[in-house]
Amino acid sequence: MDVSSALEAHKKKFKTTEVEKVIPLDIDLGLLTASDINVLDDSLLKSKDTAALNKYLRRITRDGAQLLINSIFSRPTRTTEDSVIAELPKPFLKLPREKHVPKPKPLTRWEKFAQTKGIQSTKRSQKVFDEATGEYLPRWGYRGVNDAEKQWLVEVKDGADPFQDQFQKLRDEKKERVNKNQRRHQRNLEESAAEQRSISNPRSMQKKDLQRTLVLSKSSTASMGRFDRQLVGEPKVKGVKRKFKSNDVDAGEEKDTSLKLLKKVVDAPKGKIDVHKAIRKLKK
Repeated sequence: MDVSSALEAHKKKFKTTEVEKVIPLDIDLGLLTASDINVLDDSLLKSKDTAALNKYLRRITRDGAQLLINSIFSRPTRTTEDSVIAELPKPFLKLPREKHVPKPKPLTRWEKFAQTKGIQSTKRSQKVFDEATGEYLPRWGYRGVNDAEKQWLVEVKDGADPFQDQFQKLRDEKKERVNKNQRRHQRNLEESAAEQRSISNPRSMQKKDLQRTLVLSKSSTASMGRFDRQLVGEPKVKGVKRKFKSNDVDAGEEKDTSLKLLKKVVDAPKGKIDVHKAIRKLKK
């Protein structure tokens, strides 16, 4: 039985994998990209025949994808249990970053001390074997080995109050350690913020931030802080008293004021117009 004609008819249903381009495509297999710089047909791009335009764009896209796949299959391959894997080279196209290069984080107090003393930190495993339960438990934190809630027996140390609840004491000490770590973390954040703003004394920055927050909270009330209770050591903030002219002003006087203000703005040097000062003068 001759099936050559049937095979030839079946083969004609599929497009060939060989694609010819006037200008070869720039293919970066490391990024799996293909750049086609060949000239497009302007008559088809500007044509109102949507079907012909879509057919043209699909053909160009198909040819570019076929060339990219051909390049992938030309690379060395290795066979695994699931599939065949092609070994891709390193990319040569340099893409711009979406975000800026991250700045190095400032060192904490402990890191500075370790650098000064030459202390090298050694990593320990996060889990340790608990002989009581026969399981590996976290070394620190929730459900850790030293969790006070798990201890069924606590030794009363010499000199300690024998009637004191030792379990509650362990819980209080743990709570104090957590609060102390949180305070240290906040202090490290404040010191790093002061270092980024080139402030030598972080406490002065804290004091200024506190004063600014206090002034803002005072001015947020309806009375602008006039009836608020004065705090101990609160700095006095001098406010600006605004003076308003009467609404019943002569038209000639109002015209002269506006012309004077306009003259100052026009005669001012270029780039040195103080808009806020002009508004304040107009309100007087």
